[in-house]
Amino acid sequence: MKTILALFAVLALAGCASAEKTYLDNGEQGLTIDCSGEANSWATCYEKADASCAGTGYRIVGTDGTPSPQESDKTLGVDVGNYKNRSVVVVCK
Repeated sequence: MKTILALFAVLALAGCASAEKTYLDNGEQGLTIDCSGEANSWATCYEKADASCAGTGYRIVGTDGTPSPQESDKTLGVDVGNYKNRSVVVVCK
């Protein structure tokens, strides 16, 4: 039972990036890529963008995310319990 609970905990922390089609103000079609959470990073966003654009490359239109905390806001030097929001809007080439 403990093994199953540990497995669920790992799966809950291991997130994956998601991509949704969107349209920019100028009519271009783009992708909004969400890679929020503790288990992801900005690199996860860029890897998902590359995979979603099938290796043709992409242009970053915008980014949005939770700013990094100050050292004084961390517990024993670690950012504990703060959910990270990260998203990137890209246009495939």
